[in-house]
Amino acid sequence: MNTFKAQIHIIGVNPFVFVPEEVLLRVFIAAGKEKGHIPIFGLINGLPYKQTLVKYKGDWRLYVNVTMLKKSPKRIGEIVEISVDYDPVSRAYEMLPEFEKLLNRNQTAERVFNSLTNSRQQEIIRYLARLKTEDALIRNCTRAINFLLGKERFIGRNNP
Repeated sequence: MNTFKAQIHIIGVNPFVFVPEEVLLRVFIAAGKEKGHIPIFGLINGLPYKQTLVKYKGDWRLYVNVTMLKKSPKRIGEIVEISVDYDPVSRAYEMLPEFEKLLNRNQTAERVFNSLTNSRQQEIIRYLARLKTEDALIRNCTRAINFLLGKERFIGRNNP
């Protein structure tokens, strides 16, 4: 595990810390890449988290959300202790049978879904997988199909 101390900064409304170069290099080696989003896990002030390292405006940043650190937007300037390591565990969600059934019944929606990037497909599946009730799942699977057909907004988007 790679441990360091960093000051919390903010960009827009997003608190973050810069990750030291030597830590980044070790994470890149473990991940086998230096581009794109890199899944990580670790501790922040002794509490576990899972997050993604992203490069924005030329710098790699570890965004610190409120699930990682309570009241993080109000803690700008605070020094925190962070450990970070590459997370090799896949974060992909499996296709939900309820959604797959609806896709199989509508070739147009299925064709549009299959033409989406993997990350966009995962965004839809992840949203559906996180729903808490069967009613919400069925209702939102129908909304997702309508979204793919260009009939409705879904996941904050107007069209696929």
